[in-house]
Amino acid sequence: GSGGSLARSGPARSSAAGSSTATTGAASGQPRGGLAEVAYAGSLLPLNEQTIGPAFERATGDHYQGRGGGSYGLAREIQAGEIRPTVFESIGGGPIELLEPRFTRWWVQVASSPLVLAYNPSGPDGPLFEEAAAGKVPLKDVFLAMAKPGFRLGRTNPATDPQGQAFVMMIELAQRDLGLPAGIVDQILGAGARHGGGDQQQIFAETALDAHLEAGQLDAASAFLSQAVQLHLHYLRLPAAIDFGDPAEASAYAQASIVVPGSQPGSTKTVHGAPLVVDVTVLDQPGTSRADRAAAWAFVASLFSPAGRQAFEQAGYQLVPPTISGPASAVPALIRRAVESAGSTSGAAG
Repeated sequence: GSGGSLARSGPARSSAAGSSTATTGAASGQPRGGLAEVAYAGSLLPLNEQTIGPAFERATGDHYQGRGGGSYGLAREIQAGEIRPTVFESIGGGPIELLEPRFTRWWVQVASSPLVLAYNPSGPDGPLFEEAAAGKVPLKDVFLAMAKPGFRLGRTNPATDPQGQAFVMMIELAQRDLGLPAGIVDQILGAGARHGGGDQQQIFAETALDAHLEAGQLDAASAFLSQAVQLHLHYLRLPAAIDFGDPAEASAYAQASIVVPGSQPGSTKTVHGAPLVVDVTVLDQPGTSRADRAAAWAFVASLFSPAGRQAFEQAGYQLVPPTISGPASAVPALIRRAVESAGSTSGAAG
């Protein structure tokens, strides 16, 4: 590909924690471009830091700075003014809705990210997972193994992370679809997992979960297909009716629910299952320079370029038609054109 190809990987110039190491004009002797400050769902870390961020810098001369975390947690930090990104990539539109209308009024869906069960092949149940992945034993046997005392499972925090919420609801749907015994949700996740309880020793930061799995500290862990592909994890695919990755199964996912903290301290809300889709928006941050605003627009537009779409696909995401939620008139023209162009080719590409 060309120097601007998003399919190329290169050294990341920014840290997932958010501290910028992007070169500035004064240091490099070059005129400084704008800065796209991107807050993103933690599962996007490898793709953003190794591929899309560096390629965006090469293609545009602008700079990229990334920060990963749970989508709801990031949204609350943005609301409170603790972080001031100009781009937000969320899993699902829910976290973006928390920022409306103050920071944005729209978002665009990019790609879906099915859940998988990542596993440690050297663990006591590693052979069972291998056989299930090969279709030699029923998936039901894997869930029964996870319910045994002493099974070490890792997942993310449902209070802050859509993946954590979906994983709990996936077990709920699996109980029904696979004919698992009543009570297995609590046996696997700990008592009260659907209502803010559960085994807290299972909870890890999304960006750290794979390291604990690879170190042999866990037998299995929640993961997105994209994470499993990019991090070369052993994983077991789940049926579309329970993996939260197929927009066509939205009505099936909606039958599961979980209670999570509400927006006010001490309050709660019930979240129903929905497809796990990467959604992106540009945030209106007061005092943003014209160059930085243009860089934010260019970054989002780059996600819908042929190279951007290819990068998502190669990283294990499933492309979906790029649909705008909210008033299209609020979407910057550069992004609207990129979305329209990607939409006209997505049908042909299948």
